[in-house]
Amino acid sequence: MRDISISFGGIHAVEKASVNLWPGEVVALLGHNGAGKSTLIKILSGAYKRDSGEIFVRGEPARIDNPRDAKAAGIETIYQTLALADNVDAAANLFLGREILTPFGTLDDAAMEAEARKVMGRLNPNFRRFKEPVKALSGGQRQSVAIARAILFDAKILIMDEPTAALGPQETRQVGDLVKELKREGIGIFLISHDIHDVFDLADRVIVMKNGQVVGEALTSDVTKDEVLGMIILGKCPPGAKPGSGAARA
Repeated sequence: MRDISISFGGIHAVEKASVNLWPGEVVALLGHNGAGKSTLIKILSGAYKRDSGEIFVRGEPARIDNPRDAKAAGIETIYQTLALADNVDAAANLFLGREILTPFGTLDDAAMEAEARKVMGRLNPNFRRFKEPVKALSGGQRQSVAIARAILFDAKILIMDEPTAALGPQETRQVGDLVKELKREGIGIFLISHDIHDVFDLADRVIVMKNGQVVGEALTSDVTKDEVLGMIILGKCPPGAKPGSGAARA
């Protein structure tokens, strides 16, 4: 995303922000509420239409004006709410709106379950609860279903919004394992998280935003948690980070 800007009622929510993501990389997008990170990601997911700037996917210019455009470009979003249909099972959720039909025009439940077992076997081999409605699943298992739905249709870029919010330690580890598997498969992930520990466990790189601008970016191996907090709170770039247009001037 290059020089992305969007305003609401004359207020710059995002101003000339540039971020990038490589295959098999996890990039954490950080900042206070109102920093612009969620707005920037909503532009990538097609929820908002940018005022200016360019988006490139696999080096090619991408026109993303709505969520359908984003999906066609291989971009899938997993929101904090997961947006699952609680009363149906995993396979029905995976194919919601894209159901497989028999030659007679009825739902092909067997084919959908077979595909669900295949993708879950790749992603979370311990998942066994295929016949139960997703409301009966744990938080980590529900997250597995949401991720499986995203990658089933060949996502190349995954946006994860607070994936471990409200999860216990064991389920947080489970989601961490899912993220590592997605990396191995070459999927690039934008991670929005308020949990700095999660960020350092899962992300290869951090990008910090403040007041709609990019403060800076750094490999997680080149900065400390305290330095990242300094970027978030003060907009101050440490020596291991590359400053952005929103970095505080010394």
